[in-house]
Amino acid sequence: MIKNLELELEKLKTKILRLGSEVEKNLFRAEKALLHWDENMAKEIIDSDEDIDRLEISVEEKCLQILAQHHPVASDLRFVVTVLKINNDLERIGDLAVKIADRVLILVQKKLIELKKPDSVQFPEQFAHMFAETKKMVKMCLDSFVEEDADLAYKVCLWDNEVDEAKTVIRKQTEKILLETPEQHKYIAMLLSVSRSLERIADHATHIAENVLYMLQGEIVRHEMDDLDEN
Repeated sequence: MIKNLELELEKLKTKILRLGSEVEKNLFRAEKALLHWDENMAKEIIDSDEDIDRLEISVEEKCLQILAQHHPVASDLRFVVTVLKINNDLERIGDLAVKIADRVLILVQKKLIELKKPDSVQFPEQFAHMFAETKKMVKMCLDSFVEEDADLAYKVCLWDNEVDEAKTVIRKQTEKILLETPEQHKYIAMLLSVSRSLERIADHATHIAENVLYMLQGEIVRHEMDDLDEN
């Protein structure tokens, strides 16, 4: 019975890591789609979302199967509960990547930027940095799960401030662009929506890291992280 449980847990880990890989891939695609006005890449993100949704459902079903058939306890139970929670956060990150892709398509296809060509728009410099920090957080939280690394999970929780600060800088940069070229207001609205999506992705990465800490330590640290942010 124990060996069967170990085998099922290993299968579950493979499933959640596959989901994480696909979500991480779409986040990289979202960066390319936005920074390079890549319409085809945006469409790839949207087209792949159904596969991510199917993976998310498959992971959830596997978790429920293990709980019902094997009644895991202690660290095994914490692992299954953690995967259930991580599964939800990864699916939401995937949805936010799709939202970014949607914004790219609106800008490119619907011509809301009201300019002759995308190359002529002013692009907030901080966007590349915000994407880099967000991708780093997603990679780190997944690595902390795979490697069972509590220190790395804590770093993710603290790293969230970097993304928040980048969003603040982007807001200031876009305000300056609007003052100089008010005709770009629809374009700027789309970019601000993207920055909000990146901020939320970072929040989900933080949730994943917090759940990894629960898996490893058996303690819910969510409110502890809130206290650290306030201090």
